Amino acid sequence: MLNVKRYQRVPVVHYPEREWPGKEIEKAPIWCSVDLRDGNQALVEPMVVEEKVEMFNLLVKMGFKEIEIGFPAASQIEFDFLRQLVERNMIPDDVTVQVLTQCRDHLVKRTFESIQGIKKAVVHIYNSTSTLQRDVVFHMDRDEIRQIAIDGVAMVKKYMADYDGEVILEYSPESFTGTELDFALDVCNAVQKAWGPTPDKKMIINLPSTVEMTTPNVYADQIEWMIKHLDNRESIVVSVHPHNDRGTSVAATELALLAGADRVEGTLFGNGERTGNVDVLTLAYNMFSQGIDPKLEISDIKKIAEVYERCTKMHIDPRHPYAGKLVFTAFSGSHQDAINKGMHALLERQSKVWQVPYLPIDPSDIGREYEPVVRINSQSGKGGVAFVMDSFFGFKLPRGMHKEFADIIQKIAEEQGEVAPEQIMEEFRRHYLEKKEPYHFKKCKITDFESEGDFTTVAVVTYTDHGVVKQFEGVGNGPIDAVQRGLEEELGINIRVLDYSEHALTSGSGAQAASYIHVMDQDTKRTTYGVGISSNITRASLRGIFSAVNRLTEEK
Repeated sequence: MLNVKRYQRVPVVHYPEREWPGKEIEKAPIWCSVDLRDGNQALVEPMVVEEKVEMFNLLVKMGFKEIEIGFPAASQIEFDFLRQLVERNMIPDDVTVQVLTQCRDHLVKRTFESIQGIKKAVVHIYNSTSTLQRDVVFHMDRDEIRQIAIDGVAMVKKYMADYDGEVILEYSPESFTGTELDFALDVCNAVQKAWGPTPDKKMIINLPSTVEMTTPNVYADQIEWMIKHLDNRESIVVSVHPHNDRGTSVAATELALLAGADRVEGTLFGNGERTGNVDVLTLAYNMFSQGIDPKLEISDIKKIAEVYERCTKMHIDPRHPYAGKLVFTAFSGSHQDAINKGMHALLERQSKVWQVPYLPIDPSDIGREYEPVVRINSQSGKGGVAFVMDSFFGFKLPRGMHKEFADIIQKIAEEQGEVAPEQIMEEFRRHYLEKKEPYHFKKCKITDFESEGDFTTVAVVTYTDHGVVKQFEGVGNGPIDAVQRGLEEELGINIRVLDYSEHALTSGSGAQAASYIHVMDQDTKRTTYGVGISSNITRASLRGIFSAVNRLTEEK
């Protein structure tokens, strides 16, 4: 049995004056990718320099204007990567690179050596401020922890003297979510006072959820409280850096934006320490789905995923939001039916607004395809099979035929699992289009006669009966009626056409038509559909009648 008494609740913030619950996200934040630092350090096999270069180029192409490229003082490969970016002139003028360092003199010095030649860089310093780490890691009191941060500012200022570019300072009270709010505020105010930001030259105060410790609303309270109490707020860019320990980093980030955060640090697909960082792509696509420009180029998720998986050697879960292979796939029959109807309604109404059940966005808007939207297994229903026949192959099955054909596919799915569209089409051919035994329609001569204002149709049909060529003549009020009557007399059957429909399969001079004939055996009351295709609509209809008669004969 779980020993729940080993754990205690993290205190919430008493903050009844909170305003964020009544707000909405209206614009994209400043995005900062930390894939090359936080993401890279969490990999089983960290990226080599060329993989880092490829990832950097992807981030630039996606439109990230701030990219944390590493901890250059931590290792030679980190340092060399940054120098390659500089020496190969790979940093665009409108992209600001960010480097991380602890508040230690030799590390800050090495960091400034790494950024020589860069026009503008964010130097990101941090130290842990949480109650727990002060106690068990550093054995320091509040004053000593605050002084580490102030000293870090002094170190940055010292080495700026020999740096010919512009420095933007970022400070993180690391483990902010485990820090008393009054102390977090105290340290941040001390840092910004020591730095001296102005409205024209702002600094970044980054408030990380280094470990996600409680529900997203508490993080939002912490962010709003800090924003309302920070000195010199107009000179501060408030940033958040959420992790995903509780699986709610996306929600926590969105609520933090409601609380007034200006900037988000995160990674592609949420790669990061433990359960990961916040997934920037999910945040961006969430905004996109609400009609908000995310200010990132994310229209080809497959290309982004391809580079990510190659460079990180990580795999994207098939249920990962937006990017997973199965997220735009419906197996449920009721879902498939609703998607099918929604797609048809969208086309018929020529709506400019995307509204399709179960699909929050149009898959094609992010480089996905409609083909995998509906996949058929034993849980699927008639709507899904009909959707596949329509969207893949152009056959718009009559509503009454949906269940009849779906039952055929259902039996296959129960035996083998998922049924591919190509197999569904093959079964359609086998059971309907190529149902040519025992009776195979060959040709027909149609003649119309007028008598006292009424028209009579005579059909002379050539067919094979178990491979033997035969012929019969039928008379009726049209080709279908004439052939039906002729078949009844020729074969000694008693059938009735219940319904008939047709549509074009393709366009152009070689267009084909599909005809669907719903027929009842009036002796047994059994019903079935027959399907015929031809470039001639009459021939398609007659093939449909023979298809239906063969299906009834097979059932007998």
